[in-house]
Amino acid sequence: MEIIDLRSDTVTQPTAEMRRAMAEARVGDDVLDEDPTLHKLQEVAAEKLGKEAALFVPSGTMGNLACLLSHCNRGDEVILGDRSHIFLNEAGGLSALGGIHPNSVRNEEDGTIALEVLESSIRAPDLHHTVTRLVCLENTHNYCNGSPLPSEYMEAVGALAANHGLKIHLDGARIFNAAVALATDVRNLARPADSVMFCLSKGLSAPVGSLICADSKFIARAKKYRKMLGGGMRQGGHLAAAGLEALENLVERLEEDHRNAGKLAVGLANINGIDLNPDLVKTNIIFFKVDRNKISPEEFLNGMEAEGIKILALEPGVFRAVLNRSVEEAQLDRVLKTAGKLVAG
Repeated sequence: MEIIDLRSDTVTQPTAEMRRAMAEARVGDDVLDEDPTLHKLQEVAAEKLGKEAALFVPSGTMGNLACLLSHCNRGDEVILGDRSHIFLNEAGGLSALGGIHPNSVRNEEDGTIALEVLESSIRAPDLHHTVTRLVCLENTHNYCNGSPLPSEYMEAVGALAANHGLKIHLDGARIFNAAVALATDVRNLARPADSVMFCLSKGLSAPVGSLICADSKFIARAKKYRKMLGGGMRQGGHLAAAGLEALENLVERLEEDHRNAGKLAVGLANINGIDLNPDLVKTNIIFFKVDRNKISPEEFLNGMEAEGIKILALEPGVFRAVLNRSVEEAQLDRVLKTAGKLVAG
């Protein structure tokens, strides 16, 4: 049976060109700063995001944590969304390993945090208060329907942070999806942030890795924390070669994933018993609910998998489907027919 895997864009496999590049990569010891392919990847990443320097890390979670550790002292506070990946899905690393206090505030449906909420959450100087040091944003915002945060909003938060002497870290795991969806240069989304992390291993289809982009002094600090967290690598150039292929040749094709997500969202919304607003789908991520009176969430999930279609149940009765390079437009009809049949009973 042909499997249609909609659990995440992390399931993408490297392209044939990536595999060749990995096999032929010039490599060296990265801890000794001698890997030429990693050097090139970092230079390309920094240039694409309009930053001075970049650092390759094994994962987005490590990249985010290294950035938070580089920005904050123990006991400092970071303002972040209550639906953000850093707050919900990174094992509490900022507090467990960094001693950093999370101040979680409400994410709007589009992934933003209202400017007045951000400003009112900044601690006034007081013996009893933690020190607000950092604002974290996420673009695209995973749990807010994969929403892209526009450059106008990023600039507004940047101005607010500057007025209060704060820094901004951007969890840009899917920032290239945001740039494609908004038809803007990715630099416009990264500009207001003091540090940006983005992933190579999601829609860009590389097997492993993420990058931190910032100024050179910040990257030097982050490199120290990467080593502390166990992220120092040796011949990492084999992975970097795949990342270069991703950045040079796979960014524009993200539009295909977005287009397929839009078509799938419209089709699901037309099924009686599925709750979904297709207008909220702006990139490659779809959230929807099924009517419990027609089928239980467990039966729906198991029924889809029995037909070779994999999706995720992230909350009771809430499902996520993520379009990615392994899912073709021709397969969408099968997904829709299967979902419709299950809900109809």
